Amino acid sequence: MSKAFFITGTDTGAGKTWASVALMRFFNLQGLSVIGMKPVAAGCEWQDGQLKNEDALLLQQHASLALDYEEINPYAYQEAVSPHLAANDNPVQIDGALKAFNRIKDKADVVIVEGAGGWFAPVNNEQDIADLAVALQIPVIMVVAIRLGCINHARLTLQAIQAATVDCAGWMAMCVDPDMQKQTENIGTLKKKLTVPLLGVLPYMDVTDFDGLEKHIIVEKLI
Repeated sequence: MSKAFFITGTDTGAGKTWASVALMRFFNLQGLSVIGMKPVAAGCEWQDGQLKNEDALLLQQHASLALDYEEINPYAYQEAVSPHLAANDNPVQIDGALKAFNRIKDKADVVIVEGAGGWFAPVNNEQDIADLAVALQIPVIMVVAIRLGCINHARLTLQAIQAATVDCAGWMAMCVDPDMQKQTENIGTLKKKLTVPLLGVLPYMDVTDFDGLEKHIIVEKLI
């Protein structure tokens, strides 16, 4: 493994998976092998006798090499609620997620690890996504859902990331609201207010079409 990044968001539905896929496609085009991982996922469905998550399957689909599903998503829960509520008798163990990451991290040049929910989303009764990111000790990329309130959400999330013992490699803007007023101006304000580089602006898409998504990564900021 030469690179690894932890993808977090300003909220649930911020666009972490789209950003993760864009990054995976970008690194692939650089001639690097890439795998994606979603250690914790809720809202899974039974497929082939196994609980599987739609976002984790997308990461599996866009990887350079084939991995078993349980390598991609070791903690999978059926209920579409916070993982600490969905876990029942199988709560997330940070050490278990770290071991799962360590088992695959050397299989590719780049590993993209997608979180669940926002930075302080609970993964068990005592720990949050933030604790998972700190345990992994890889740079964090913050995905900002560009919608009303995003400036406050982004600044608070970045403040929390920087208070932890992890590096923040930058942020990505995910345009989730096609009707947002002054979208460009809001992104411009975020560029001025956030103290880490903008790594890409991903456009709103009403269909799942990842072709060309990697073109929106700002290359000189990431490499």
